[in-house]
Amino acid sequence: MFRMVEAAGTLGRKLACETWGDPNGHPVFLLHGTPGSRLGPRPLPSFLHRLGIHLIAYDRPGYGESGRFQGRLVRDAAADVESIADALGIEGTYSVVGRSGGGPHALACAALNPDRVASAAALVTLAPPDAEGLDWFAGMAESNVLAYTRASLAVAEDPGLHTEAKLQELTDSLARSADAVRQQPGSLLSNLDPELPAADREVVEDAGMRGLLLENYLQGVGDSWEGWLDDVLAFCRPWGLDLATIKDVPLLLWHGEQDTFCPVGHFRWLAERIPSTTAVLQPSAAHFAALSALPEVLAWVRDRALDRV
Repeated sequence: MFRMVEAAGTLGRKLACETWGDPNGHPVFLLHGTPGSRLGPRPLPSFLHRLGIHLIAYDRPGYGESGRFQGRLVRDAAADVESIADALGIEGTYSVVGRSGGGPHALACAALNPDRVASAAALVTLAPPDAEGLDWFAGMAESNVLAYTRASLAVAEDPGLHTEAKLQELTDSLARSADAVRQQPGSLLSNLDPELPAADREVVEDAGMRGLLLENYLQGVGDSWEGWLDDVLAFCRPWGLDLATIKDVPLLLWHGEQDTFCPVGHFRWLAERIPSTTAVLQPSAAHFAALSALPEVLAWVRDRALDRV
């Protein structure tokens, strides 16, 4: 079911959301990657029914059919998820699962809405840019190093770093990538191919999975690339939340040790600092393996939520 929802505390900013599975099941928000959309890879509705899950996904601001929220922070996702939950009539608790670029936003929901979030999971997620003691770029693919370096300089307060020029470089780069996706949906994966570990290449070469990813990217940036830009900038600004406050919400951190887009050092840093973490590291997996892990993760957050009832 497709819905347009008005974001709380704003006038006219709309969020596009969609639901699948058992409408009477446990509500789980699935937060998409970067770039991405509400139509990202997900289990079949029949499988969601068997799990007893009401799956909810939305286009983050600036993606797909959701209005842009320029200057947004990672923390702002918590209020957007709450707006959608209220609009859908979800009166009790819900769970949140974020993959890749959705991971930081899932952490924000767990940190800022502990009374509503019954359980959470962050798969192949980045750590905050101010993560003390973490070499943030160690082991990261060159394309991500370039984008996040530009973003870090673009949001810096030191005018000597030529922040406007760096923002324009980042903007132009993402605009070109989005235009290429519109012309040829497979271009993004093709451009990433030289940086993909063998484990990732095996996942994205599966015809079914590749089709889901291409639909996801085209929906996300088909009309606008601004959500992609705002995501990258948000990851490089202070997130506006304290991860140490995630004490009572059961949290699953899932990661592939071969990941080059969100390197394993980020996973280890987060696992050591979030009190309620269950940490799962797959030695032979990489970034896109999180897609295959999703059914198991959904069952985990459902069970942890039911344990708290």
